[in-house]
Amino acid sequence: MLNDLSHVLISEEELRRKVNALGAQLAEEYQGKNPTMVCILKGAVVFFADLIRAMPIELSMDFMAVSSYGNGTRSTGEVEIRKDLSHSVDGRHVVIVEDIIDSGRTLSYIAKVLASRGAASVKICTLLDKPDRRDPNVNIHVDYSCFVIPDEFVVGYGLDYAEKYRNMPMIGVLKSEIYENT
Repeated sequence: MLNDLSHVLISEEELRRKVNALGAQLAEEYQGKNPTMVCILKGAVVFFADLIRAMPIELSMDFMAVSSYGNGTRSTGEVEIRKDLSHSVDGRHVVIVEDIIDSGRTLSYIAKVLASRGAASVKICTLLDKPDRRDPNVNIHVDYSCFVIPDEFVVGYGLDYAEKYRNMPMIGVLKSEIYENT
């Protein structure tokens, strides 16, 4: 898999350091609030697992599966909820945990859905933020972010291309010949 990368963007050690720091920050901010941490499957699962282990507070967790990519490298713009939450968020403080935000359409949609379900608050937490790809027509505020990255196609640490590379312990830039002409 490493041969498919043009370079490593974020090392395993950098990931560990930033995720632990963010977990400590969230634990401090949500102490006594028992937040519902919502993992957006599948990409955020590795980040989510490490993040909640770095939060020594009471919390609950739930999962959503959404899609706007299919097997492509660009969002289609259509958001489909493939797996909804198992529990109500009514009156709960919700932190949506995502792997990467680029256009912002998917997270904007999910945040609106959860707010409409009566959440006390909805915050967005992402491992990677690509503000250069933000859709100017989407109003989204990223509350917590580990890394701001350039507009490159990245894989590893849960992020995939066509269901590959999720298990790499670092984040790397995928060589363009791997995904071009698909």
